[in-house]
Amino acid sequence: MNLGKLAIAAMITLGGLHAAAAATFKPFTAEAFKAAEQGGGPILIEVYAPWCPICARQQPILDELEASPTYAHVTVLRVDFDSQKDSLRDLKVAMQSTLIGFHGSTETGRLAGVTRKPDIEALFASTLKS
Repeated sequence: MNLGKLAIAAMITLGGLHAAAAATFKPFTAEAFKAAEQGGGPILIEVYAPWCPICARQQPILDELEASPTYAHVTVLRVDFDSQKDSLRDLKVAMQSTLIGFHGSTETGRLAGVTRKPDIEALFASTLKS
């Protein structure tokens, strides 16, 4: 059984499928990021790795915030830490579990390894400000 299937089986067993299905992120591509920047709206970049325990602790918080009406218009783009090394370099990211906020092309904040909901919500809120 590959790691992806094992993770899904564990989520179903532990009742976590709902949280996993709630995620509204889009895969990060340079084109998607550029389009979001040009749109001038709020953007959150999530640097994620499936093996990362901090990422796993961040996920329910991100899911909750993404589902809230306050942050429903935030474009969330997920960078795969293991396979998107060029994007990591371009974004100046050194570790998984990094979150970067933007409003248009302006960076509004960045967190690395943070799992406190108030801190993550403050980053989401920073993306709403022009």
